[in-house]
Amino acid sequence: MTLEVVIFYFAAAVAVAGAVMMILQRNPVASVMYLVISLVAQAILYVQLQALFIGALLIIVYAGAILVLFLFVIMILNLRGEEFRNEKHRPGRAAKIIIPVVFFLEVVAIIKQLAAPPAAGRATEVAADFGSVEMVAGRLFREYLFPFELTSILLLVAIVGAVVMAKRDKGKKEEEA
Repeated sequence: MTLEVVIFYFAAAVAVAGAVMMILQRNPVASVMYLVISLVAQAILYVQLQALFIGALLIIVYAGAILVLFLFVIMILNLRGEEFRNEKHRPGRAAKIIIPVVFFLEVVAIIKQLAAPPAAGRATEVAADFGSVEMVAGRLFREYLFPFELTSILLLVAIVGAVVMAKRDKGKKEEEA
């Protein structure tokens, strides 16, 4: 086993473990920190694919900007882990059974795929400009401009909604005092 394969499997395991731990956390801040770990591991996978720009974007944009925004919203709303401990926020019995079963089936499918002998013509050819700034910018601003702008509007609406909710909650607390 080469060093690249070991790094790949380690980064993949860390990415999956970070994503699972992010879902399992009751504290939103801890959940965001596990998401950072998962994103950094995914960036390592992109760097191994020679997509340096995409790996850097993953860390700069998502781990840097978006997650700081999430933490900012969490702090504005003053969310605490204790608020999520009451009964109405706990996942149902079905979710406790379905999620592990689906995860187990995914692991079995991965093991089967790794155990299968490589088929002829299985490897696909990668474009020479894969992961470059020109390729990403061209696809983002030509083919995916509308979803890109829609996402920015959605984030703006989420920020405004969080601020309005925080002000409304602050007003209620002041009235009670």
